[in-house]
Amino acid sequence: MSDSIGVLGIDIGGSGIKAALVNTSNGDFLSERIRLDTPDPATPENIADTVKELVDQFQYDGPIGVSFPTVVIKSKAITSGNIDVSWVGVQIDELFKSKTGHQYIVFNDADSAGIAEMELGAGKGKDDGMVIMITIGTGLGSGVFYNGQLIPNIELGRIFGKKGKPIEFYAGDKARKISELSWKAWGKRFDFFLNHIVTTFSPDLFILGGGASTKFEKFQHKLTIDTPIVIAKFENDAGIIGAAMAAKRHFS
Repeated sequence: MSDSIGVLGIDIGGSGIKAALVNTSNGDFLSERIRLDTPDPATPENIADTVKELVDQFQYDGPIGVSFPTVVIKSKAITSGNIDVSWVGVQIDELFKSKTGHQYIVFNDADSAGIAEMELGAGKGKDDGMVIMITIGTGLGSGVFYNGQLIPNIELGRIFGKKGKPIEFYAGDKARKISELSWKAWGKRFDFFLNHIVTTFSPDLFILGGGASTKFEKFQHKLTIDTPIVIAKFENDAGIIGAAMAAKRHFS
């Protein structure tokens, strides 16, 4: 795989599925980023059909990396996250290969974003201590790195929060939209989440990514933690980039 051609990365989220060809040595896009809506219901068959529709728009015949919004072990969905419950137990790489003929490797979405940020972005050189990547999207994703090494599938957005429900239902971006909260009001909820993580993990650095991270200035003043916070260099594209990097590494 040549970086001049790029590696195809796909980021599957609760509301949209995005893809681009990536130069895995620097994170640059070598194509237009294409986005399609996540189908409703987001069943395996429906998402696989959408992935095929997306892949068909690229003249690409190499392996593909996928960032996926559930716990993923050896490219298999272990949980359903914020998509359909029927995903539990699905071998994602084999399903997508059956649709497109390409080889796939699949990582948790926040882990994928963290790979991109730790190697090429805001976390580059931060190899001493604990760095936690938080992606603020439909829910709250997390990628945890210790001394530069990924500790996979730590779902901090699924810890119990208000009324015993996963905290992402209270402090994720979907919760902000459903409750029609201002950024100021939502920032207090996100601060509650970050304080809980600081108390539990004592991280040295937070990296914030996902769509809501681009509005950081609107809620920054509501955050009370002492832990340093930086915004992801690749913002909402980190998942695509990290997925492509994982594919380049796995299939080279």
